[in-house]
Amino acid sequence: MAALARWCVQRRLVAVLLWLLAFGGVTAAAVATGTAYSNDYEVAGTESGRATQLLQDGFPGFGGDSDTVVWHTDSGTVRAADVQQTMNRTLEEIAELPGVASVAGPYDGHGAGRVSGDGRTAYATVTFEDRAEHIDQAEAQAVVDTAKEAEAEGLQVELGGTAIGLTESSGGHLAEVVGVAVAAVVLFLAFGSLAASLLPIATALVSVGTAYAGTVLLGHAMTVADFAPMLGMLIGLGVGIDYALFIVTRHRRGLKRGLTVNESITNAVTTTGRAVVFAGATVCIALSGMLILRLNFLNGVAIAASLTVVLTVAASVTLLPALLSFIGMRALSRRERRRLVEHGPEPELPTGFAARWSAFVERHPKLLGVLALVVITILALPTLSLRLGTSDQGNNPGTATTRQAYDLLSDGFGPGVNGPLTLVTHVDGADDKLALDNLDTTLRSTEGVASVTPVTFNSAGDTAYLTVAPESSPQSDRTSDLVERLRSEVLPRAETGTSLDVQVGGVTAGYDDFADVIVGKLPLFVGVVVGLGCLLLLLAFRSIGIPLKAAAMNIAAVAAAFGVVVAVFQWGWGSELLGLGRAGPIEPFLPVIMVSVLFGLSMDYQVFLVSRMYEEWLETGDNRRAVRIGLAETSRVINSAAVIMISVFLAFVLSGDRVIAMFGIALAAAVALDAFVLRTLLVPALMHLLGGANWWLPRWLDARLPRISIEPPEARAAHEKLAAATDAEVADVLAKEQRQDVRDIAG
Repeated sequence: MAALARWCVQRRLVAVLLWLLAFGGVTAAAVATGTAYSNDYEVAGTESGRATQLLQDGFPGFGGDSDTVVWHTDSGTVRAADVQQTMNRTLEEIAELPGVASVAGPYDGHGAGRVSGDGRTAYATVTFEDRAEHIDQAEAQAVVDTAKEAEAEGLQVELGGTAIGLTESSGGHLAEVVGVAVAAVVLFLAFGSLAASLLPIATALVSVGTAYAGTVLLGHAMTVADFAPMLGMLIGLGVGIDYALFIVTRHRRGLKRGLTVNESITNAVTTTGRAVVFAGATVCIALSGMLILRLNFLNGVAIAASLTVVLTVAASVTLLPALLSFIGMRALSRRERRRLVEHGPEPELPTGFAARWSAFVERHPKLLGVLALVVITILALPTLSLRLGTSDQGNNPGTATTRQAYDLLSDGFGPGVNGPLTLVTHVDGADDKLALDNLDTTLRSTEGVASVTPVTFNSAGDTAYLTVAPESSPQSDRTSDLVERLRSEVLPRAETGTSLDVQVGGVTAGYDDFADVIVGKLPLFVGVVVGLGCLLLLLAFRSIGIPLKAAAMNIAAVAAAFGVVVAVFQWGWGSELLGLGRAGPIEPFLPVIMVSVLFGLSMDYQVFLVSRMYEEWLETGDNRRAVRIGLAETSRVINSAAVIMISVFLAFVLSGDRVIAMFGIALAAAVALDAFVLRTLLVPALMHLLGGANWWLPRWLDARLPRISIEPPEARAAHEKLAAATDAEVADVLAKEQRQDVRDIAG
């Protein structure tokens, strides 16, 4: 690390230009190739997946994504001659567009059911040749543009569906701008130097921007969800600014102790830089845990997020040192520079609130530990009612065409039209056809079914499908109950005595199947992520207790964060006020991604806090002293980093994207709890109560474990090396220092 730091400082212009060249080159390539994101939830072997494949095989051209064009008249009816003529012409033009397989409107012999009872709303079904994840955005945009041309005074035309959703942006980059602005303010208040506060921002923007463009390119090579770039940016800005903050903080302390600019930068990268690399590696390991689920949808998210973290770590230990060498002593504020000139180098001792809080926790570990557990438990309680599913387009912003189409269909035909179920089966002989005719009647009388289309057979007569419109919306648990009822009760009875094997597909069925697969694999996934995290901490701190407490703390933070998400998004507490739409289920992939990200981020704070305690423990063998000093010397930096990360995460609520808002609120809640409740309250309280047992490790295990070294930013050994490197004046100051330090407080 020292050699890398010296190279970046000595060739600072080359280092900066290399990063700018990488950023510019990758961005140019991303702009040239365009995006190719896809939300492919299908999992091989599920019933909804088999239904989709059966439909594609039996009805070539009908296995693609089905979207809707909805029109509404303010006066008169949609059967008026001028409206009918306009929309027929529009639908014919849409049918001729590239990528469109067919268009079924309300004005032919079979379209009577596509006109509402009051005659003021109608819709047509546009079927694309491919599924949504394979549809080019330009093809979907052409459908939107063509349909919108039909709008006139008194005639409203809107479009809905998955493919149409590809054409809607997330509302610009307001979230990123707000998050970065808040982080800049916090950094300036912490440093008092404009130059020093801007460097972490610049480093994070360059690395995250490069990663964002890289994610766009990655979408052409594998399945990458459309929210992956924003998720990567959310994580990258948070950890990138924090990692840079740690290094800049260490560099500023080196300058205050009298080191030259180059010596201080090298020392900061050698010590804090190592901790940053370790922390970034833990985040990537946690994210890569998603790969064991073997789901294409999550593989792309894991790799995209890991790419962002890798680039932020790389920028922190290469680009940041180069930029620090450019600003020189301006990393300190004017007041700090003036004091350094007038009084010479001075030590930095933990005083003030951090020292008082550390002593307070030492005096009242039981009371504070119980208080922290009560807070975490209360926040985690809503997690018990967690319901996984996927929100529908009724949660989109009110100005979006998909939201307006959804509302028009709900008002005119009922909410179930927005997410019909598709029942598909092989047909073998007249008995099967008769059974299907009877099934049509049975379905109409089934609880929760609003309407059923007639059975449609393919040209060969060996495959048939029919469409069922539920009474409830796609995201409603009533619709999920209907899917389960069809699969477990209605269809098995109808198949008795026939060769029929009816498969239930459709939006809700697909989401429910995806959620079931996720839930089934979740224990294995959590076990792997927790196990890897514990192994890293075991190697770093040579203790059984530290990894076990860290695992328990991380699980507590995840549970409490999910409790907040359930309250806001599933129960709807404040969701409308925040502009996040109506209450609905929690996205099925959220638990997996959140566990990965939160375990990685929590590991940062755990390493930062406990490693300082570990240094003191090795030196003195006094657990109370080690915990007290570790908390006093690291809490301020942890809290500053947490405030920045929380600000960045909460800013993404402004993105206008429900999924990204979920991530933002969940991550912000988890980081707040982790930093202000767990790491600065519950963890030290428990460590005081456990005493020397914190650091116990069987000798046989100690002898067999490899040794790794992590130098935390506030390690005492590093402080002593810095003091030794300064001149005699510093030694004088250290010798004459009479103020009481947290180290002198009786244990």
